[in-house]
Amino acid sequence: MDEFDIGRLAYLLILLVAVGGWVMVEYRGRIGFALRSAMAWGLIFLGVLAGYGLWSDISRTVMPMQQVRQDGSIEVPRGSDGHYHLTLTIDGTEIPFLVDTGATNVVLSQADARRLGIDPETLPYMGLAETANGTVRTAAVTLSDVALPPFHDPSLRAYVTDGQMDGSLLGMDYLGRFRIEIAGDRMILTR
Repeated sequence: MDEFDIGRLAYLLILLVAVGGWVMVEYRGRIGFALRSAMAWGLIFLGVLAGYGLWSDISRTVMPMQQVRQDGSIEVPRGSDGHYHLTLTIDGTEIPFLVDTGATNVVLSQADARRLGIDPETLPYMGLAETANGTVRTAAVTLSDVALPPFHDPSLRAYVTDGQMDGSLLGMDYLGRFRIEIAGDRMILTR
């Protein structure tokens, strides 16, 4: 145990004595109430942790995803943010995209590129793109085994940007392979 660990241990011990002393003074004669309150707050804390841990499973029901209709087309509900979102499986990895009919290309965020095994640090950023955030450099990549069930494409050209992006964009390079119909709060993709 080094000096840093001893200092941290001493700090935690002082904090525990201070909080424990306050609880003893505040709840003197009402220890049962103090224990019930501590138990309630502990259960609230565990509930928040459990909700956070299960969010990836819960979010699929909170934010509905695309589904295949009986005629083989794909129905995409509008998200609570007002946009359409699609999840593509690329080389076995699910990647969520924001559908952007105003974008020419498919653009991967650096985080999604890494999930696909592409190292953004080693890419040659030879292109430029005009975005809402200004001009960014881009690097062309080829994605293999792209699936939006029941549709499958052996390859898809995409770009990785060196700019900051919250998520990846699905532009007309891919969307142009479909007939797109928007009816109410649904987008229908047919091939």
